Amino acid sequence: MSFDADVKSFLDYIVVERGYSPNTLESYARDLKLFATHCEACGEKSALEVTPDTVCAFTGFLAQKQTYKSSSAARSLAAAKSFLKFLVAEGTLKHDPSVYTERPKQWQRLPHVLSPENANKLTQSPREAMDRSHRRRIPLRDTAIIELLYATGMRVSELCNLRVDGLSFDEATVRVTGKGEKTRIIPVGRAALDAVRTYLVHVRPTWSGTKDGGKLFLSKGGRPMAREDVWALVKKHGRAAGLVGKCSPHTLRHSFATHLLEGGANLRAVQEMLGHADVTTTELYTHVDAKRLLSVHRQFHPRG
Repeated sequence: MSFDADVKSFLDYIVVERGYSPNTLESYARDLKLFATHCEACGEKSALEVTPDTVCAFTGFLAQKQTYKSSSAARSLAAAKSFLKFLVAEGTLKHDPSVYTERPKQWQRLPHVLSPENANKLTQSPREAMDRSHRRRIPLRDTAIIELLYATGMRVSELCNLRVDGLSFDEATVRVTGKGEKTRIIPVGRAALDAVRTYLVHVRPTWSGTKDGGKLFLSKGGRPMAREDVWALVKKHGRAAGLVGKCSPHTLRHSFATHLLEGGANLRAVQEMLGHADVTTTELYTHVDAKRLLSVHRQFHPRG
């Protein structure tokens, strides 16, 4: 079989059996196309011909791509390894040629986190825009979006897919569908609930129609909000609030986790709210807290 046929079988598998999202599917398809191109350049026209040396050389090939970050290279190699492992499980390959190829080591970059004061400035930015204008609907929606992102730490894709019936005002929770179609329940604070309730009463009914699909957050044209729209509005309000550095929906997710841990929250509880499959991913935020503590020590300890 050709690479194309094997790759198609694998992509069908990760969608049907593993429940991967369209964005993850797109990333895998792109990475495996790169892997197939590399193998064909080495004279191997199908997965049956792939050798351990070729897989090992793929890591060097990725390292030489100037447009690739180390995280992108690691992801591409991980996609190739998963693909070959799948072919072994399916009986297409007798042995996995990638079994002795280690993933490249990566530097762990600490996420950009807003201070509680700056997070408050960001949540207030749409309200201040509303005070300066007679147009209230978009600022009310933006307030609800930013408050909910900061209150729950949900991913931007999860927010865009959130349905109206996913929010429970009585229980103060939101039901989120994350990676792998896994559902989790996240508590929601009073400020976010109040902001969303105001949006639901005064804004959404005027925009909703046959095209909204029951999604909670809509554009003024009545369509569900796109990821790009949410990124743009958070960035816009970050600039308006005078915040320096990157400001995105993911910044709010990082800030949510860090502020919870700084306040004494249990690591496992934060892991569950974030929807991390592995607690080591959540542990990254403990390093952020340690960095803050070191700064405090140096500032106030007489021998700092």
